[in-house]
Amino acid sequence: MITFIIALGILILGYFIYGGFINRMFGADPKRVTPAISNNDGIDYVPMPTWKIFMIQFLNIAGLGPIFGAIMGAKFGMSSYLWIVFGTVFAGAVHDYLSGMISLRDGGISLPMIIGKYLGTKVEKVMTVFTMLLMLLVGAVFISQPADLLEKLTPDFFNVYFWIIMIFVYYFIASIFPIDKIIGKIYPVFAAALLFMAFGILIMLFVKWPSLPEVWDGLGNTYESNPIFPMMFISIACGAISGFHATQSPLMARCIKNEKYGRPVFYGAMVAEGIVALIWAAAATYYFGENGVGNSASVVVMDISKNWLGYFGGILAVLGVIAAPITSGDTALRSARLILADFFHMEQKSVKNRLLLCVPIMLVVTGILIFSIVSQDGFNIIWRYFSWLNQVLSVFTLWAVTVYLVRNKKNYFVTMIPALFMTCVTMTYICIAPEGFHLNPVLSYIIAGIITIGMMVLFAVKIKRIKSDVLS
Repeated sequence: MITFIIALGILILGYFIYGGFINRMFGADPKRVTPAISNNDGIDYVPMPTWKIFMIQFLNIAGLGPIFGAIMGAKFGMSSYLWIVFGTVFAGAVHDYLSGMISLRDGGISLPMIIGKYLGTKVEKVMTVFTMLLMLLVGAVFISQPADLLEKLTPDFFNVYFWIIMIFVYYFIASIFPIDKIIGKIYPVFAAALLFMAFGILIMLFVKWPSLPEVWDGLGNTYESNPIFPMMFISIACGAISGFHATQSPLMARCIKNEKYGRPVFYGAMVAEGIVALIWAAAATYYFGENGVGNSASVVVMDISKNWLGYFGGILAVLGVIAAPITSGDTALRSARLILADFFHMEQKSVKNRLLLCVPIMLVVTGILIFSIVSQDGFNIIWRYFSWLNQVLSVFTLWAVTVYLVRNKKNYFVTMIPALFMTCVTMTYICIAPEGFHLNPVLSYIIAGIITIGMMVLFAVKIKRIKSDVLS
């Protein structure tokens, strides 16, 4: 428990110390007019209270990642604690904050446009397709698992297919309606349930005071046969850094009334997610020590919630876990609509235009969902590709943000170092993973190392060009 308490303290201090440093470095300006005010359209650009935006951002980015990902990551042992803590403070929260603030400065533009502006139009086109694919996978992935849990909590008549249809219908409605009509009203309630669940588990950790492994006992694998690098960094994903978050930050950048609220909304929501991930990693470590690792993440969640919080608390906790992925799924599809709207320059005040974009999006998600149901191991296949695409997107976001910092003569090392690290992680994963090239580990590390060094050289050349352009 000592390592857990120290890790929790670092996350909290990280928000105030490093988060404050990043905020000052960026130069948040309370006097600037935000897109929520200048572009108010009553649909996507809508000024909202900061506390509500924080709750929506937190629920948007939470999904299954900080819970299921942390549970899977806990199998790797104490290394997971270190990645959750330092990944959140120095990579994930910085990634979320800067992508959100750059969108805020540029009129609330979506992520592919940010990437295109700082990495070039060719990259923008590729990343538009890439990001759309990720959003569609999120929409599909975040239906099946909540439907699974809801089936376990309801009478037999309400089977998994019934809940899939209900969630799907909700997705469609939430993607089209103005952001303050559904999302702005119900998300704070679901976010409160998720935070209640995490706080309840935290209290029970202190009550039970379990004998958890400590970081000085070693950082090697505890229950996993896969190598910690890169598998753990892909498994935990949203609990430390996630490209998906950068697709959600522009949604809230269109609702923030003042730049001074950027740090609590963007950096703060990621730290809150890191805390949730750390709590579940600790609880899962204790659970695995008592029960082994044979159960799925959803079973672990239900067992811990019901046994530790009682029946009523367990139901609320599980509902929080159900709400998180559903709400990430609907905002993913909303993001998909807005990305397409930006790409085709289609205004979204018209219901007709929203339908023209939403209908084909929902049809593609239906196809992916059918594949995940009828194909053997379909969900796991989709999840693995989602995880890799998710982290690759974080790499492109970090590089784009780094170029922004160079152009604006700010400390670009804060994102360049995470960008290089995540480049190495994602390249190693696609080389070594069974769903990738399935290469020899040593060869995978060499290839990933060469690619990472190549990226560093390319970036050095780009810095030189940017500086010469400024001087000329």
